Amino acid sequence: MKLRPIEDHVVVKIATAGSEKTVGGIIIPDTAKEKPQMAEVIAVGTDEELLKAVKVGDLVLYGKYAGTEIELEGQKLLILSKSDILAIVE
Repeated sequence: MKLRPIEDHVVVKIATAGSEKTVGGIIIPDTAKEKPQMAEVIAVGTDEELLKAVKVGDLVLYGKYAGTEIELEGQKLLILSKSDILAIVE
């Protein structure tokens, strides 16, 4: 399935962090960790200003509580608006 965001929205693939193990052997599950704030752009909306700034494949930083999380075909995706994107990682 393919997503095509409208207007000033961007679809990004959330960077996933696996479970970690502490020095003492305690496993910290993903749910207890902070959410990653970096993601790869997989689709860009139709807003001309947005199209000039962001393209598919860019890594972006976004706000901690930004966007709407969805799961599509087993992938965790996030739909962000233009104002949710804080920076492009180069």
